Amino acid sequence: MTGSAAGADTRTKLLEGALRTLAAQGIAKTSARSVAASAGVNQALVFYHFGSVDELLAAACRYGAEQRVARHRDRLAAVTTLAELLRCGRELHEEERAGGHVAFLAQLLAGAQTQPRLAPATAAGLDLWTAEIETVLTRILADSPLGEFTDPVGLARAVTGAFVGLEMYEGVDPAGAQRAFEALEQLAELAAVLDELGPVARRAVRHRLRRTGRA
Repeated sequence: MTGSAAGADTRTKLLEGALRTLAAQGIAKTSARSVAASAGVNQALVFYHFGSVDELLAAACRYGAEQRVARHRDRLAAVTTLAELLRCGRELHEEERAGGHVAFLAQLLAGAQTQPRLAPATAAGLDLWTAEIETVLTRILADSPLGEFTDPVGLARAVTGAFVGLEMYEGVDPAGAQRAFEALEQLAELAAVLDELGPVARRAVRHRLRRTGRA
């Protein structure tokens, strides 16, 4: 293996080690030593490749989000309704939670409150998810009565924030988190009913929504 290839391999090991360590131990216990131990390398390499633990965590956030979004991109592209999007989102949440990936983002969000250097990378990682969701929402709302009254950009951020926030909430109130998911699914079913209305009823809904908006 050449020097550059070996260096790239070490960087990847450190990034993946940081993901595992932060998800398993939380940000308070994540250090150069613990990440290096998880990665199976000398802890001096953390500083050689990234300069600091914060920089490593920032890079790991971007790396992890890129890996996870790429994994699910085709699945999200197949979604055609809001109800499908929420069902897909719930399945992805369970899968990502089981793998520790949602916990990783939640820990970085918590850490960014007191370590501002983590904030830009954490936001960038979340934005990768948000961009995918925004693309889906823009597509599926285009022909819906809700389309002209709903901001897909803001809604995508609300969805991203809700799913990460529910990871933290679930840890203290699993039953409450379950009810939150169910409430979101009920809203999606309501949107599905609106989508199934005939042309006359859809015009009436749009007229009512426009009047409400003017009021």
